[in-house]
Amino acid sequence: MQKTALLFGLLFLSLIGAQAQSFTFRGLDKSPMDMAYYPDDYAHDRKFAPDKIGTDKAMIRITYSRPAKNGREIFGTKLAPYGKVWRVGANEAPEIKFYQDVTFGGKKIKAGTYALLAIPNETAWTLILSSDVDQWGAYSYNEALDVARVTVPVQKSDTVIENFAIQFAKKDAKTATMYLGWDTVMVAVPVLF
Repeated sequence: MQKTALLFGLLFLSLIGAQAQSFTFRGLDKSPMDMAYYPDDYAHDRKFAPDKIGTDKAMIRITYSRPAKNGREIFGTKLAPYGKVWRVGANEAPEIKFYQDVTFGGKKIKAGTYALLAIPNETAWTLILSSDVDQWGAYSYNEALDVARVTVPVQKSDTVIENFAIQFAKKDAKTATMYLGWDTVMVAVPVLF
């Protein structure tokens, strides 16, 4: 009886081991995820240079995917069509978290987490903060869930930005600017704390 139980136990373990050995992870996503903080590089400095941040606290965090240009035309094409809602990057719609109430491009926004979308055009973008944070791309976009819309002018970058990027720059103690850029296009949004 003990031999039979031992035999079944070994058989069971070998089956589990065979399944574990046959598992393979899927490949890397073409659009790696990134995060931008304000103050800029807050998470990195908090761990590796705490004296650099002093008493600063995180005020904004954006989680987004960074697609690459790869020689393609970007804006006004299938990738980011003019006049249509775009997910601002790739994969899931980016999530922007405000740790406190802010004024985003002139609109008062309560602390919380929102999806960040845009309607790009040649001369201006309309940035959208939506309460629908669990959406893939902008395929299920619902205008009724908009929290705010802000229109900002397009600026031309001096150099080509190969990977879509979002970054913050401090203007003064109460103001920052959020920059979004890809290809030769850049937009800037003022954020007041």
